[in-house]
Amino acid sequence: MRVNREKTLEPSHRVKPGDVITIALPRATRVLKVVGPGARRGPAEEAATLFEDLSPPAEPHAPAVQSEPGAGRPTKRDRRAIAALKRGGGEDIPEDWE
Repeated sequence: MRVNREKTLEPSHRVKPGDVITIALPRATRVLKVVGPGARRGPAEEAATLFEDLSPPAEPHAPAVQSEPGAGRPTKRDRRAIAALKRGGGEDIPEDWE
């Protein structure tokens, strides 16, 4: 965490209105400007009015890729049919199994 571009390790570091806080998160960096001091410890909606977010807008996430049917790990039904084939019997295999 940095306060006005200076690194601080103290969680109790005092800030005043006008200070810029930079926080490095695992997937993003947040830059916040202190607008005013809080009068009390309160809800998040009230705390959000005490700072201004100067961070660049977050990049949209890419949609999850769907795998093709039949690709990847076999289902329980598939595993049972494979086991039946390995045993040499085909009686347990459903007719619509591919």
